[in-house]
Amino acid sequence: MSWVRVYIHMVFATKNREHFLNSRELREQIFQHIKSHAAEKEIRLDCLNGSKEHVHCLISLGKEQSISKVAQLLKGESSFWINKNRLTSNQFSWQDDFWAVGVSESHIKYVRNYIFNQEENHQKKSFDDEINEFMGKYGWTLIKTS
Repeated sequence: MSWVRVYIHMVFATKNREHFLNSRELREQIFQHIKSHAAEKEIRLDCLNGSKEHVHCLISLGKEQSISKVAQLLKGESSFWINKNRLTSNQFSWQDDFWAVGVSESHIKYVRNYIFNQEENHQKKSFDDEINEFMGKYGWTLIKTS
C-alpha cells in the first residue's frame, strides 16, 4: 500500500474576478457543495474558504491525483451546479487559471488559519494585493500574452 501526503494550497477566482460570491450565505452554500463533491471524488479537501471573488483550498493530493485534475474537478462541477441551481443572477464561471503551491507539514496550521480567516484578511487587503504578495513571496512573475 502506498502512503502519500502532499499538501497543496490552491486559489482560484471567479471569471474576470466578478464579485459573484458576494454574501456569506451564498459562499457557505457553495463551499458546502464543493466539500461534498470533493468527498465523492475522493479529493482530500482539508479546508476551504474564500471571499467575494475567490476561493482558497488546502488539499492533500492522493497518489493518482494531479493538481490540474483536482482543480478541474472542483471548478468545473461547482460552476455547473451554481448555474443549474441559479445561485447567481448572471452566468457563473471560474477563471481558467489557478494558483497552487506545495505546503510543508510544519506550515499546515498557518495555512489553515489563513484560509479560515479570509473575511478578516480581506478587510485589510484586496485580492489583488494578496496575489501580488504571493507572487513576490514565491518569486513568480506574471507572463503577459498578446
